[in-house]
Amino acid sequence: MKKITASSADFGGCIMESEERASETKKMRPALIDSFGRRIEYVRLSVTDKCNLRCFYCLPKGFKDFEHKEQRLTFDEIERIVRAFGELGVSRIRITGGEPLIRKDLPLLAKRLSALRGIEDLSLSTNATLLASHTTALRQAGIARLNVSLDSLQPERFERITGGRLEPVLAGLMAAKHAGFRPIKINMVALRNVNDDEFEDMVEFCLVHGFVLRLIEIMPMGSTGGHASQHYLDLQIIKEKLARKFDLVPSAMPGGGPARYYQVGGTNLHIGLITPISQHFCETCNRVRLAVDGTLYLCLGQDHRYELRPLLRQGVSDAGLKEAIVAAIAHKPARHEFRGRPRQLVRFMSMTGG
Repeated sequence: MKKITASSADFGGCIMESEERASETKKMRPALIDSFGRRIEYVRLSVTDKCNLRCFYCLPKGFKDFEHKEQRLTFDEIERIVRAFGELGVSRIRITGGEPLIRKDLPLLAKRLSALRGIEDLSLSTNATLLASHTTALRQAGIARLNVSLDSLQPERFERITGGRLEPVLAGLMAAKHAGFRPIKINMVALRNVNDDEFEDMVEFCLVHGFVLRLIEIMPMGSTGGHASQHYLDLQIIKEKLARKFDLVPSAMPGGGPARYYQVGGTNLHIGLITPISQHFCETCNRVRLAVDGTLYLCLGQDHRYELRPLLRQGVSDAGLKEAIVAAIAHKPARHEFRGRPRQLVRFMSMTGG
């Protein structure tokens, strides 16, 4: 049942010692381990399912079936759940949506979450349309890293994809760069016959501004899933095309996500490939998603989930909440079925959390 309840040598030695200490600290912490031996240490936290853009592959035009206010988790409820996850061994929280900056007083929530024991990395995913006026408050609240969705650098094309304007997104990015967010990752969904002539331009844009570029394969989700077959691009092909112009050296970046990274030789630019279709990364999946209504989704491409909001509003104890989370993690599936059953999911990405 899917729904469940010094010298260079010395410097190198210091790095090794630091990594060893971090590894030992990690071993001593509590751990959430699923039935396949994967350590769950990353939660994508959706604070709203609403968005002020309408990317055609994510939300259909005119969609209005969003969660009502009383169905959304309150800040107190979110803090309780994140505290429980932190005490169980989760160290990374990414605030997502929808568009999270739509949620009123988001920096106040971020400050509360960044202060929780065990939470070592608090980051934010955003479309950046509202970012310019929030950068200072977000930095002061403890958010250091940003992921920004940007599928095109051409204003007219950007509007066709998202229904919005490119100018405020670029303004938000420049404000975030000035405010000192590091790294700032650009998330670009690769879309055949839409933006497949812009990958080199996006590489150059990220080189100029010191951003990280992440290319993402489109996934079949909700009633927009038909766009996946229509616009799907295998990123291995894109990597080969980019390698003809740029020297791509296998690399790595700190973080809990699934990207496979390459560094452009002679530069500081990293390019990450997120390939849920062509090269799935399920065997190393370390994350779950908490939707704004308190539903814990155990896999982006499956319907396995656990409802936490009813427990909270029925007065569950902190111990009982942690027991429920442990029970849920035990049911995390081995992998998604985007290839075998591409139309099985009826929920949109905005409902699940990015």
